[in-house]
Amino acid sequence: MTKIFTILLLVVSFSIKAQNAQKAKALLDEVYNKVVSYDNIAIDFKYTLENTDANTKSETRGDATLNGDKYLVNLFGSTQLYDGKKVYTIVPDNEEVTIDDQSDDDDTITPSKMLTFYREGHNYAWDILQNVQGRKIQYVKLTPIDSNSDIQSILLGIDVETKHIYKLIETGQNSTKTTITVNSFKTDQPLSKSLFTFDEAKYKEEGYYIIKN
Repeated sequence: MTKIFTILLLVVSFSIKAQNAQKAKALLDEVYNKVVSYDNIAIDFKYTLENTDANTKSETRGDATLNGDKYLVNLFGSTQLYDGKKVYTIVPDNEEVTIDDQSDDDDTITPSKMLTFYREGHNYAWDILQNVQGRKIQYVKLTPIDSNSDIQSILLGIDVETKHIYKLIETGQNSTKTTITVNSFKTDQPLSKSLFTFDEAKYKEEGYYIIKN
């Protein structure tokens, strides 16, 4: 009898876990469908980096404009621009611009992938529901399927009403936790046609050193 009872508990537990995973995926699908329906997205956010082993924590603010795969991000006193082919990192303090190809590293959550990266490569689990100043934020926990991933887990906090991502908490295997909290989420903004165009001649005239990798 005890053995049968244990088996029943395992079956019920597995069933609940599967249902929660399906519920989490359904919510993420709603978020994805909402995100891809916009022409562009502009966000202001708080970026927090914390390492418990080293007992360090730093916070800063940034902003990003996303249009398909293209993006423009201001963070840490520098600007990063992706025009669909190259990534341009502009550092005014050093009067330096670095030009790179976009990395295809699956573990790297680029600004253009921030709102859609969860579509593949993860297991899903339904997590806690929080009330943040009257907003209901439902968390979904993502665990990389790849056991060699540098990422231990990711928590996505989703505004239940708007289906917008409010918070992303990434925990690394090295005890580093990265948190992005979205303070402002605007959509379909009027954008300059040259917003995602890098003007190399302009920066050369201003004396910037151009590094092409």
